[in-house]
Amino acid sequence: MIEIGKYNELRVLSKTEAGLNLTDGDKLVLLPYQYVPKGLEIGENVSVFVYIQKDGRLTGTTQKAYAEVGDFAFLKVVSDGDDGIFMDLGIDKDVYVPSKEQKRPMQKGYKYVVYLYLDENNDRLLASSKLQDFVEEEDFDFEEGDEVSLLITEETDLGFNAIINNTYIGLLYHNEVFDNIQVGEQRKGWIKKIRVEGKIDLTLQPSGYGHILDSKEMMLAELKKSGGVIELGDKSSPEEIYHRFQISKSAFKKTIGSLYKERLIMLSDDSIRLITDEDAE
Repeated sequence: MIEIGKYNELRVLSKTEAGLNLTDGDKLVLLPYQYVPKGLEIGENVSVFVYIQKDGRLTGTTQKAYAEVGDFAFLKVVSDGDDGIFMDLGIDKDVYVPSKEQKRPMQKGYKYVVYLYLDENNDRLLASSKLQDFVEEEDFDFEEGDEVSLLITEETDLGFNAIINNTYIGLLYHNEVFDNIQVGEQRKGWIKKIRVEGKIDLTLQPSGYGHILDSKEMMLAELKKSGGVIELGDKSSPEEIYHRFQISKSAFKKTIGSLYKERLIMLSDDSIRLITDEDAE
C-alpha cells in the first residue's frame, strides 16, 4: 500500500513521455525524469517521497524531504496562499498550512514548528502549528530518568515546550536551562518527572547514581588537568557550573559531595581541590 507523504520503495514498471511509472503492485506513481537516478532500469526498485498533484496524480520524487507525514518539523514559510501559507519541505512540493491550522498568524520568511498530516478529504499534504492537537497525552513509552530526543517548539513564561520522541510534549523549566537554546533546535534530554495529571517535566541533564559516577570521573580528570584546583564551589552560580561542566548545580553538588566523602577532594565555598599524598599524611 502506497503511503502518501512518506517515502515508499516502489518498482519501476514502465517509461512514459513525462517520466517513469512506479508501482507497489496496485497503484501507479509518476517519477518525473528530472528525479530519476542515473542508471535506473525497468524492474528495479527505487525509494521516492510520494505526494498528490493538483490534478490528483500520484507523483514521486527522490529529493530529500525535511519531514514526512506524522512528523513534527521546523519549517520556513516561503509564500502566501488563499486562506493560508506554504512552507518549504525541501522538495519541489511545498506544504500548505490553512489559516485555521495556525496557532498564531504565520509570516513569510519565518520558521515554525509544525505537524505534517494528510487532509482526510483528499489525502493532500497539510501542516498545522496547533501542536497540542497532535501529541499523545497518555500511554507514555518512557519512565522518569529515561533519555529522550527533544524538538524545542516555543518559549513560554515557565520555560520551553518540547516535543518528546516525535510523539509527546513536555516542559523544560527556565531554571533547568543553563545555556542558549532556540526554537526548532533538536536536543537530547531526560524525563525528570511525569505528573499525576499527565504533564511531563524535562531536563537537559541526566540524573541518577550512574550519572554521578560518570560525573565523578569527569571531575577528577578536570581537576588533574587544572593542576588540582578548580575555582568553582558551593557558592558558584548554576550558569558558571554548567558552562564548565555541562551539568546542573544539583548534579555538581552531588558529585563533589560524593568525592568529598571518599576523601578525594577538599571543598570551600568557591573552589574544589584535589587531595594529594601530602594532604593525606
